[in-house]
Amino acid sequence: MTKTLINLDADDKAWLDREAKRQHLPMTELVRQAVRSYRLREQTGRKPSLAIVLQRTSGLWKHGDGLDWQDRLRDEWQREA
Repeated sequence: MTKTLINLDADDKAWLDREAKRQHLPMTELVRQAVRSYRLREQTGRKPSLAIVLQRTSGLWKHGDGLDWQDRLRDEWQREA
C-alpha cells in the first residue's frame, strides 16, 4: 500500500473524523473506501443500484409517515391548479 499525504478543508476533515467514528472505522479506511467507490463508478460509468441507494437512505425521514406527508403535499398542488 502506498502512503499519500493530502490536504483537506477543516470542515471536510471534521466530517471525515465524525463519519469514521460513527462507522467504527479508521479514517484512512473510510478514505480508501471512498476512493475505491469513486474509481469503480467512474470505470463502469454506472450509478449505484437502487438497492444500494435504498440501503444508504433507509431511515432518513424522521417526521412521521412519509407517504402521508407526500399525499398532503400533492393535495396542495391540486388545489393550486
